[in-house]
Amino acid sequence: MTPGPVGQTISAKLRDAFAPEHLDVIDESHQHAGHAGARPDGESHFRVKIVAEAFRNKSRVEQHRMVNKVLAEELRERVHALAIQASAPG
Repeated sequence: MTPGPVGQTISAKLRDAFAPEHLDVIDESHQHAGHAGARPDGESHFRVKIVAEAFRNKSRVEQHRMVNKVLAEELRERVHALAIQASAPG
């Protein structure tokens, strides 16, 4: 499935910030239809799976803060929920 404009923006920002070895940005909005924060046009709930050297020796909280900082504008304006699975290679 081709990501929408919000998913594409999330992917681009994470690639620019972390040069990940692996990145999946999954729109899970359809699973939250009718729930708080869900938008009729979708792209409100995402799952990010990212593997990047930048996360080495960082705690899970630090990794999440790093991702949240890069996506601050999207989280403030459009994205209601973001599940993050971040790790270093290996």
